[in-house]
Order: sequence, then C-alpha cells, then structure tokens
Amino acid sequence: MLSIATDYAADKGDPSPYLRRIADAGFTHVHWCHQWNTDFVYMDAEIEQIGKWLNEYGLELLDLHGSVGPEKSWLSAREYERLAGVALVKNRIEMTARLGGDAVVMHIPGEPGSEPLHRSLSELEPFARERGVRIAVENGVFAAISDVLSQYSPEYVGLCYDSGHGNMSGEGLDRLAENTDRLCVLHLHDNDGKSDQHQVPFMGTIDWKRLAGIVAKSAYSKPVQMEVSMKQSGFEDEIAFLDKAREVGVRIAELIESAKS
Repeated sequence: MLSIATDYAADKGDPSPYLRRIADAGFTHVHWCHQWNTDFVYMDAEIEQIGKWLNEYGLELLDLHGSVGPEKSWLSAREYERLAGVALVKNRIEMTARLGGDAVVMHIPGEPGSEPLHRSLSELEPFARERGVRIAVENGVFAAISDVLSQYSPEYVGLCYDSGHGNMSGEGLDRLAENTDRLCVLHLHDNDGKSDQHQVPFMGTIDWKRLAGIVAKSAYSKPVQMEVSMKQSGFEDEIAFLDKAREVGVRIAELIESAKS
C-alpha cells in the first residue's frame, strides 16, 4: 500500500483526472491536498462526488490537508475571521470523516503561545473527537509544536512530519525522534536543505535510511505517503513522474520494514 498527495500537478479544479492517474500508477491511497490554502468550502454534493471517484478508481482517503485561507483563518486575531476559520477546519474534518480518513493536517504559527490557535483548538476538540479525526500539526518550529503537543492529548492532536521542512531546519530528524509517539501523518519529499522543493525522494540530501529507522520505531502504522510535486522534479510526463514516485515510495516502505526487524 502506498499513498500520494493529490496536488502533485495542480491543487485546484477538477481532481478526477489526477485521481485516475494516481490509481493507474498503482497507488492505493491519497492524501487530499486540493484547496489546501484557500477559503474553499466543500459542499455535500462535492464530497459525495469525491467519494464516488475514490470508489471508482479503487482509492482510499488516508488523511487530508486542512486549510488556513486568506480570509477564513483559525489563527486570525480578528474574531470573525477566526470563527470563519474554525468553520473551515470543521468542513475539512467532516469531509475527512465522511471519506474514511483519520487526520487533518494543519499549519501552526512559529511562535509558541498563540492565543487564537489555542482557542480554535479547544473549540474544535469536541467536533473532531465525535468524528474520530485527529488534528495533525505539521512540523515547522518545534518549540511551537511541543507547546501544542503538551497541552492536548494524543487522541486529539498528533504530528505530521514533513521531511522537506525537517531537512531545511537541519534538526527535523532529531526532533522527530523525540516525538515518535505522536506521529500520525507523513509528508515525504526531498530537497537540497535550502528551499522547499517537494522533489521525489533520493533526489536531494535527506538521510532516508535514518528517517525510515525513526518511522519504524514510531506510532505511525499507515501506508507510506509522499507529498511530491512535478514542478521541480525534472519530469514533464505525469505518468513517468508517478511511476518514479511509486518506485521510490516502495523503496522507503522496504527501508521501514527492514528497520523494524
């Protein structure tokens, strides 16, 4: 089993052609990443249609990237914008639950102690728990992440490890090794340590053997999941790109399994 983010080529518009190509390439799961940074609200008809596409192509939703929009932001100091942002996150939580996923990935501020963030997390907790969906905070500044993880239970808030962010910070794998019990979502891709390139794994400078060893000893038990992009990959053909992404995904999964033994 292997998962990939739906936005490998585009993050807006009709997702069905990309879902079809993902399935044809041999992936079994997807990380929903369309509309991840917009104010877009998924309506019932749209969620129902996405579910039909997933069934048609033999795909399952693993988890979903939630949105902090330009006007609806759960982090806003303006109360009406924050409340609208909470409603937007609820929309993604509901969508995730209806499509069979278990986590919504969210970005948080780099400074610890954000009052809007903590108010929003506290307001969202009953809604998320009722639907069996966790909030997975994506790694950026680990001081801020540690602050959040210390205040909310593992059943509600977990960690999304983005390997590209971790490589750019220079301490990502060290911090991941300290938080293996909270790992619940993977965003795997590569870069040169300088910019967020979302390259196919093994094209950059990430120590994949070490990362696999840490994941093997973590709470993570879902399929390997990649958040790769064609933009800086050197690939112009989607099919060739997806074939390569699947090939290296299988390689990472084998590294993880080997590290467990």
